[in-house]
Amino acid sequence: MSSGKDYSVPGNKDVTYVKVGTRRLFTNPDADDAREFFKNKSRKMVNKVTTVKEAVSRLIQDGDYLGVGGFGSNRIPTAVLHEIVRQKKRNLGFAGHTSTHDMQILAAGKCFDRCDVAYVVGLEARGLSKVSRKYFENGEVEATEWTNAALTWRYKAAAMGLSFIPARNMMGTDTIRYSAAMVMPCPYTGKKFVALPALYPDVAAIHVHRCDMYGNAQIDGIAVADYDLARAAKKLIITTERIISNEEIRQKPDRNIIPYFLVDAVIEVPYGAYPSNMAYEYFSDEYHLQEWLKAEKDEETFKAFLEKNIFGVKDHWGYLEVNGGLERLSKLRAQENLTDKLLNNNNNGR
Repeated sequence: MSSGKDYSVPGNKDVTYVKVGTRRLFTNPDADDAREFFKNKSRKMVNKVTTVKEAVSRLIQDGDYLGVGGFGSNRIPTAVLHEIVRQKKRNLGFAGHTSTHDMQILAAGKCFDRCDVAYVVGLEARGLSKVSRKYFENGEVEATEWTNAALTWRYKAAAMGLSFIPARNMMGTDTIRYSAAMVMPCPYTGKKFVALPALYPDVAAIHVHRCDMYGNAQIDGIAVADYDLARAAKKLIITTERIISNEEIRQKPDRNIIPYFLVDAVIEVPYGAYPSNMAYEYFSDEYHLQEWLKAEKDEETFKAFLEKNIFGVKDHWGYLEVNGGLERLSKLRAQENLTDKLLNNNNNGR
């Protein structure tokens, strides 16, 4: 079980509150402490292009709290996650915000020992990750429960520079009992609201469709919580399908969901979300995801699987090569394009 301070004990004893959650708050929600960090962060528009290996080594330290972009098995920063496992990072905190294959990767490497849980272990309709489930059941991970909405709003509070945000979420459920939430009266009506503590990750990794060398990043399709995650995280790693010029970025300023001054590292990683889905780029590799689940059923088989796919390759491109390379990737790209075309045709026919 992990050690560390419980931040769910408030500093202001004069505030009327009820601590309904019984679990530990893993991160400091103090907005002023976060502001001190951000105040000293450079806002220079400089070239931030680097490698995944260098970025993980420099920006992610043992014990850090990690937030991951994307959602479920969609647009996850696989290259960064594999490198975290490859570098044997340990004792991380982790935001399980509908974390499926991303959490599965980190659990395989035993990289985190505390987790804010909303949705983990399951890979949606694909099934349950045996290794991930065992990791929690063995008591190797300390868990504090939330809902997906609650974790999203915790990022929102941090992005707004607040220490908490009020909501009605979770009240009347067992989830709130196993959270670190509090209930407070509304100062205007006296009605009860849940006080959700701000979540400021030490570092976040987000995969995007395109980005310039400074870190101005664009996402096609749904961004889920990444707008707020990018603003909540103290350090931010961006991997991108392609690096484009700043001039091209400026042609569509409304698409720049992440501005350069939030970003600490930019890495061009084509197919960087594989085997997850990348909207309008390539479909998820369902065969490979099933390979993961099947390999997990036997300890020695899974050890060999990790050696082949993570430890035995130099980088993400090596991982792609042992899983069919460009031939396989071109099929996934065609599959995504066909799916997109069919959806557009169906919508046009309504």
